[in-house]
Amino acid sequence: MIAHGTVYLRPADRTDIPLFVSWMNDWGTSRTLSMVAPISEPMEEAWFDQVNAGQGKDGYHFTACLVADDRPIGTVGLFDLDLRNGNAGLGISIGRAEDRGKGYGTDMLKALLWFGFAQLRLERIWLDVYDTNDGARRLYERIGFVHEGVSRHAVFREGAFRDVRVMSMLVEEWRALQPGQAGAPGSP
Repeated sequence: MIAHGTVYLRPADRTDIPLFVSWMNDWGTSRTLSMVAPISEPMEEAWFDQVNAGQGKDGYHFTACLVADDRPIGTVGLFDLDLRNGNAGLGISIGRAEDRGKGYGTDMLKALLWFGFAQLRLERIWLDVYDTNDGARRLYERIGFVHEGVSRHAVFREGAFRDVRVMSMLVEEWRALQPGQAGAPGSP
């Protein structure tokens, strides 16, 4: 099982599609993602089929659920998976506003980082964060992500061109943050 603290990660299931659509059509969720328009269930089904076909080949996509009651709260995954060079991009979203700010994102990230570094033996995991998303940037910094650079005016959001910050974590940085045995399941 891939888990940390309050959450565990499971493969996305076709029955999750209506939930994904409701999350992604909520501006509070999608404003920090690469989405620019509402999605429909058929659109999400096509995306779901594509992601499932690539699961383990070019990425891994998970539904994050609460350990306490199995309720899905978000999605997290690795994309642009490059096992030859040991790199992958990371994406995360928490679906409902009332589930944000409770530490679930931290637990989701720590579970995924363990999977990427300890199980897949990746060297580097990177992410992009919009300059308007200070909360996410602070979370990534707290967990140990390092700023690599800025893609200036890389996205158009909320009426203006915005910078995108590129952040990453290397496996040795992740290991240095692990108390006790590095890479042990459930390690913070």
